[in-house]
Amino acid sequence: MDISQFYQTFFEEADELLAEMELLLLGLDLQAPDSEHLNAIFRAAHSIKGGAATFGFLALTDTTHLLENLLDRARHGQLTLNTKMMDAFLETKDVLQKQMGAYRTGAEPEPEMVERICAVLRQLALEASADSAVTAAAVPAPVALPVTEQLAEPDAADAQGPTLKVHISKVMESDRKLLGEELRNLGRVVGESQTDDSLTLWLETTCDADDIIAVCCFIIDSDQIEISTEPAVVPEAGAATQSPPQPEKPLVAAASAAEPPRTTPAAAAAAPGNGKESGSIRVDVEKVDQIINLVGELVITQSMLTQTVAMLDPVLHERLLSGMGHLERNARDLQESVMSIRMMPMDYVFSRFPRLIRDLSGKLGKQVQLVTVGKETELDKGLIERIIDPITHLVRNSLDHGIEGPQQRALAGKDPTGRLTLSAQHQGGSIVIEVKDDGGGLNREKILAKAIERGMAISETISDDEVWQLIFAPGFSTADEVTDVSGRGVGMDVVKRNIHEMGGHVEIASTPGKGSSIKIVLPLTLAILNGMSVKVGKEIYILPLNYVIESLQPQAKAIHMINADEQVMHVRGEYLALVELHKFFEIPDAVCQPTEAIAVIVQAEGTRFALLVDQLVGQHQVVVKNLETNYRKVPGISAATILGDGNVALIIDVAAMKRVSREKASMPA
Repeated sequence: MDISQFYQTFFEEADELLAEMELLLLGLDLQAPDSEHLNAIFRAAHSIKGGAATFGFLALTDTTHLLENLLDRARHGQLTLNTKMMDAFLETKDVLQKQMGAYRTGAEPEPEMVERICAVLRQLALEASADSAVTAAAVPAPVALPVTEQLAEPDAADAQGPTLKVHISKVMESDRKLLGEELRNLGRVVGESQTDDSLTLWLETTCDADDIIAVCCFIIDSDQIEISTEPAVVPEAGAATQSPPQPEKPLVAAASAAEPPRTTPAAAAAAPGNGKESGSIRVDVEKVDQIINLVGELVITQSMLTQTVAMLDPVLHERLLSGMGHLERNARDLQESVMSIRMMPMDYVFSRFPRLIRDLSGKLGKQVQLVTVGKETELDKGLIERIIDPITHLVRNSLDHGIEGPQQRALAGKDPTGRLTLSAQHQGGSIVIEVKDDGGGLNREKILAKAIERGMAISETISDDEVWQLIFAPGFSTADEVTDVSGRGVGMDVVKRNIHEMGGHVEIASTPGKGSSIKIVLPLTLAILNGMSVKVGKEIYILPLNYVIESLQPQAKAIHMINADEQVMHVRGEYLALVELHKFFEIPDAVCQPTEAIAVIVQAEGTRFALLVDQLVGQHQVVVKNLETNYRKVPGISAATILGDGNVALIIDVAAMKRVSREKASMPA
């Protein structure tokens, strides 16, 4: 059988196990480590080793074996954890990730990298053994036997835990041998039975059923495993081992005659006929996207039908109109349910930062406490993967430029340990992600001096908000020296550009001496948009509602000309740039007089301006279609959608509209 078809499943599960391992390692109290956490870390390493051995990933197997041995001794209290060990364990996790990356591409990991980390782990094992020997010599007290010796001890009276009956069905001989070896690593086998396609072991172990299933599932499916509790002594086991053909019937009979065995929840979920399925399944993202696309087409078709039947007589076609109402509600519910499949919790992003902050704060000589709020807040998978890099850059900037060193904080009367907060919350149809620190805040004078030095045009009455936006200029940096953390000025402009490409914007607030806050505002999904349809000439455009503030009809006295091509509108003491859509898109037969049109006030990139349209048509939810995939990139347009009448409407890129409009106005005629 070609087992390469299971590689992807192994890599996905191993990634999850490594992420869990890292979080648990970072949360361990070295003085009094939690035994449950140590056991979970050991199980993760052991599961990865089992899968790696099955697929023949030798480097991965060897590395996890050495790590597993150290973790096993730690959880049994045979070695004392320290900072050096923790650093080595975290480094091993990084190396394991790189090894899996190599195996994913069909290559072998770098031998030097593998040998170096294995040497580190062997050295830790030697040092731990030496420390144990010194302790044993100093305190000649009775010492528990090593785990391997306890497992080898044949006396059942020395059992280290309950005896579990592990029955594995529909398994080949080669897999039976491998499974037997893996299960022997978990405890003492006190009985064994085999048939042509099954294996039954009585295992005396401190591990629970979930641990056993986790190890076996890299080789077989969970529904092939049945685990139940058996008496500590299994008389039939000895006979079963010596005469394999006979044991199965007597064992089953004995089990049924005695008290019904206790089946574990995991085994019950996997067993057919119990009526309870596993809580989750793995589905390829492409399949989910295909379903979302089909549901989007269904919604468009339903919208077309609704628009068609709206012209019918409601008295003559009452049942049809009632059915269309039900169809509309069901289609909307189906769309929301399918979209929720792609939603992922922000914990997927936030869980990456404890390690980053630990390593970077140590390098910078700072003490930083990470606080996360709203980890359960959900965001579309496509956006959540693209938001990781921008947030990472903001976190690094806060650590390097924002939070001061312990001495500097103490002199300022602050807690020597800085506080970095990552939070996420829903606001309407958007999600707001905030990176906040209690450091020194942004330095207005330093930013302005740097901007003037770079030859940027700066107004004397520039507001704080406008000053903070200067840090997003390409190549802008106030760092006194370039380090491997920051200072090159090649980050914040990329952050802003990436956020804008996702349909979001960035907001900055800062208080000198108290810290700064950077908020990223994003739509919950890029597949569906709440929009306002507007008419310009005979064309229909969609304005994303999250940009719209208000709409009004301009008065003649409120319109002021700046030059032949630019106008501003006075609204409640504020002068707003006026962008005429009919000029921007060169649309004939449109309303040219501002006083006869409608001005829609929008806000993007921290700036408010007005878009001039002929009329407002309505508000609705639209299915977003990528314009570049089907046509090409159009200035001022972000995407397209299909309306209920079957026509295509373009979705306006509000953030780019003012910028492109100004560029057009500055071009020579």
